[in-house]
Formats: sequence, structure tokens, C-alpha cells
Amino acid sequence: MCLALLALHALPGTPLLLIGNRDEFHARPSAPAAPWAEDAGVAGGRDLQAGGSWLAVRNDGRFALVTNHRAGPVPRAALSRGTLVTEFLLGDGGAARAAQTALRHADQYAPFHLLLGDGTEVWRVDCAPRQALRLQPGLHPFGNGPADALWPRQQRLLQRFRQTARQRGAGDDAALLALLADRTQPPDAELPQTGIGLARERQLAPVFIAGEDYGTRASNVLRMGADGSLCLRERRFGPAGTAAGESLWYVHAPGAPWRAGPL
Repeated sequence: MCLALLALHALPGTPLLLIGNRDEFHARPSAPAAPWAEDAGVAGGRDLQAGGSWLAVRNDGRFALVTNHRAGPVPRAALSRGTLVTEFLLGDGGAARAAQTALRHADQYAPFHLLLGDGTEVWRVDCAPRQALRLQPGLHPFGNGPADALWPRQQRLLQRFRQTARQRGAGDDAALLALLADRTQPPDAELPQTGIGLARERQLAPVFIAGEDYGTRASNVLRMGADGSLCLRERRFGPAGTAAGESLWYVHAPGAPWRAGPL
């Protein structure tokens, strides 16, 4: 996943809301969000090439998300950053310890930004600047640039989310998915300069990337209720942003089994 927004204890009745887009090459094989074979208490999408995940959640409220940090070529020996998600979700250590471990071993992975929650606290780990921070209540955007920078797509998602929350609240998945489907093109003057050329910067700038070879593969909404209930919705896309399916999974109470919901 390459763009996300976390609302942590910022919305009435919803201690945690996480929305985001996973951007990836369309040729890279992946599995839709579903309970995992290794642990049926964990649900999320899977990368079938390296075995990791971009976003997953356990039925007790434990969750993890990773985005890539756009920092030039990735060393061939680098480990897949998606394994940071799977290792945390399939383990039982706290988010604080896992965050410090990920920070110490960050050079072994492709550059990343990582979000870890254990049901009690949420931690963020960044490669640039190198840091591990416990997140405080509020809105927290995530993208592909330095942690202290807001690129246009992050800014637009954050601004439109605030508007939606004020006008309609944040309980409507359809409204949240509409935010993630935004293809508005930012002005060239606002684009970052990361060494990939203007044409590529333009392609990667909207909230929703509708490319033929690379683009938004999935939009996700993860919400946690005050009673510990969980809901994970995934809407998938093919080349040029064509619809490719949708899944909804939920648990009524902490530790309950995942159930497939009606769409």
C-alpha cells in the first residue's frame, strides 16, 4: 500500500479508522483480502510473489500496514517489506518492541514506512527520517516520501477526509472509497522531484493511480468499533482502474472468527 490515512481516537464511536490505496504493478500476483491459511484470525491481502502483505488485521485488533519509500533503486538483496506485516501479525510481541526491532534492521529491507498496532498503542516506523514513534490521537497521513513531507496526494486525501468527516461523519464506506477513487491531477508546480521525470511524477500524483502497467490495485477501509468489532473492506482494480472485485470481512467482538459480509 502506498497511500494511507489513519484516524486514531479522532472520530466518535470509532477508535481507529484506516483508509488507503495499494499501488503496485498489475503484473505482480496477489490474493484478495481474506483470512490467512497460517492463522484464520488474521485477514488481509497477500503478495503471492514474496509472501508478504501490505495491510492486515487480526481479530483481536492487532494490525499492520506498510508503504514503500521512494528513494531510488532497491538493492537486489533487500528483503520484501511486506514480510514486516506478516511477521508482526503472526506474532504476539507488542507494537513498541516490534517497531524498535524493525528500526534496527531497516537496512535489510527495501525502504519503507511501517504502521503497527497491538490493540493498546500504535507505532510508526520510518526509514526517512530514521525514527520509531508512538502515535498520539489525531489524523496521520502516510505516503511514499519522507515522513515529515506531505506530497499532493496525501494533502488532498487529508483535506477531503476532513471535509467528509465534518459534513457526513466517517461511518459511510461508500464515501470513504470515493475519497480513495479521486483521480484529480495536481499542478506540476506542486509535484515532488524524486528523479523519475515529470511524466512519471504526474502519473503517480493523484490519490487514485489509473495506469496500464502500474496503478492502484486495491482501496481499503479498516475500522474498529468502540466494542472491539472490526470491519475490513477491500475494493480491487485492474489496469486503467477497471473494477476487479470487492470483499468485506468483519468480526462482531474481539477474538471472534472472521465472517464474510454482504456488499
